[in-house]
Amino acid sequence: MTLTATRPAVQNRPAVERPRRRHGRRWPLYTLLALMSLLTLGPFAAMIIVALSPRGKPTVPAQWPDSLTFDNITQVLSASGFAEWTLNSLVYSGVSVAVILLTASMAGYAFAKKRFPGRDTILWTFLATMMVPFQATLIPLYVLVSDLDGVDTFWGLIVPTLANSQAVFLMRQFILGLPDELFDAAKVDGASELRVYWTIVVPLTKPILATLGVFVFLWHWNDFLWPLVISQSDATRTLTVGLTVLKTEELQWSMLMSSAAVSAVPCLVVFFLLQRYLVNSIAMTGLK
Repeated sequence: MTLTATRPAVQNRPAVERPRRRHGRRWPLYTLLALMSLLTLGPFAAMIIVALSPRGKPTVPAQWPDSLTFDNITQVLSASGFAEWTLNSLVYSGVSVAVILLTASMAGYAFAKKRFPGRDTILWTFLATMMVPFQATLIPLYVLVSDLDGVDTFWGLIVPTLANSQAVFLMRQFILGLPDELFDAAKVDGASELRVYWTIVVPLTKPILATLGVFVFLWHWNDFLWPLVISQSDATRTLTVGLTVLKTEELQWSMLMSSAAVSAVPCLVVFFLLQRYLVNSIAMTGLK
């Protein structure tokens, strides 16, 4: 007599039922995120509408403009000093991004993978500067740059902003997650420190470098206080300071919003060009 084991029948459920339930439960969250997105886009849309409105005509929020025109933007682009201010902002932001990414990645690699006396003390002392507000060091910094004849010069504008402890911290935290076996294998092959940095650290940190590059560019492009203090002529005046000068000349709101809209274009271009790296950085952080 043979016994045969029988398994209870298992009901076949569609595999897509659970994901559908998940998405069905998340629709309030998606609705809330969509409403928050519209709320954040509201001021930007109002800026564009005012920039394209005819001068002297009532506009949002009091009244919707009867017609839209590009005359304000054309006049802003042809205004005296605007092109020079924009170029100065590009130089200020671009040079700062290049130097900060280079120095922060090198310092992050040293603090993450190298061992030397006082490493942790130096790191935490450097990070402690993040707790000191920039306004507290503004006057001593200006006196130092002035004694070195750096007022109204590009090096006086750029150099004091290159010591970025937050960038070093972000690079160090990212490089800590890289496997030590890669660096050990490079040492066995006889690679120098510069070659290890260039062939291992830089390629593997492209996502965080792109993310940090966007942040640094936005910080310097929108920087106002230090350029206002150190720049005294159109030769070194950035766009944020130049727009303030235009505002003091009783410029109409349509012209001022046109200037702000034009100044926002480089930020949007940088963001869309590096958007892929930003997504990769977030995905890799989640995997860690």
